Amino acid sequence: MKSLLLAVLIVILLLFSTGCSWTKSNENGKSDTDGDSGSAEEDAMFLIEDYFPIKDNIRTLYEGQGNEFATYDVYNEYTSGNIVQQRINNGGTEKIEVLQVKDGKLVKQFSQAETYYRQNFLEMENQPEILLMEPLVVGTTWILDDASVRTITSISANIATPSGNYQAIEVTTENPNDPSEKTVHYYARDVGLVKTVFLYGETKEAEISSSLKEIQENAAMTQTINFYFPNPDEDTISYLSKKINFHTNDVTRKVLEDAYKENAPSTVFSPNTRINSLYLNDDGMVYLDLSGDFITEMNAGAGYESMMLQCIANTFGNYYNVQKVILTIDNEPYSSGHIFLEKGEYLEVKPGATLPLD
Repeated sequence: MKSLLLAVLIVILLLFSTGCSWTKSNENGKSDTDGDSGSAEEDAMFLIEDYFPIKDNIRTLYEGQGNEFATYDVYNEYTSGNIVQQRINNGGTEKIEVLQVKDGKLVKQFSQAETYYRQNFLEMENQPEILLMEPLVVGTTWILDDASVRTITSISANIATPSGNYQAIEVTTENPNDPSEKTVHYYARDVGLVKTVFLYGETKEAEISSSLKEIQENAAMTQTINFYFPNPDEDTISYLSKKINFHTNDVTRKVLEDAYKENAPSTVFSPNTRINSLYLNDDGMVYLDLSGDFITEMNAGAGYESMMLQCIANTFGNYYNVQKVILTIDNEPYSSGHIFLEKGEYLEVKPGATLPLD
């Protein structure tokens, strides 16, 4: 049992230290021979941008060896110039990482585990980590906050992956306080990260690896979301599960607003209702601001209105996996002819005995 737990922890560390961004593989980074791709001087002419391309609507799949959790995929969720937010999914958990190319460095500037909702973190920062540094020549070295030493150990490593063979920059990370472990990342020009290898044990012979399998262009991230609706004749609420596609830089609130209205079995959002803002706050509550059309177009009694608010709480609370939703109208506390919410007063998620709709 201890060995199994150790293996799982190793894979999590391997998976979440990758720093990966992808575009379709081309011949520039691929290798059909065993020879070096060029001299150190030639490779020094290239920049990190050449080894870390950022593109929209890209999903990258990795095939794992040594542990089931070493298989994962990466989706470019948000991009802005030289910065990208990626969603990493290994089938058991999802994590967000924000990576930026700046001042000759590739930096993982933000990471957050267990993130199953969609929110823009491009401007967030916590515990920055340098993944790659110029000059891109053998011997370039930097030290991480945990005292690990990261070094470019090759500029023409021949790497075989399920997607093809590449000549890549090899980056080796070792911690002098733990000589039983070593991590090696391989970056190919015009492709990105093509392989990660984690070596461990007394002789570092045990290996867990993740290798590039496929790059999918024009891809979307699909989430199944439950939208709740009133059943006025039965005085109950039900939910309708919808598969929602998100593309890079889609505005989450707009996508969810449209999905709530589409083929709705009963009314929650009226035709002109807009979501002005939607986010999960640091206090663990969802903040949802709707346009005034939600009230002026409601045309409902107190009972139906109460059910509508409960449906809203359930839909957005469940999406962000929290129990409290602050609902405002045009940035003012919710107030209608029947229901009034004080400033800071929240709606609570109460799925109750809800049933799925066909």
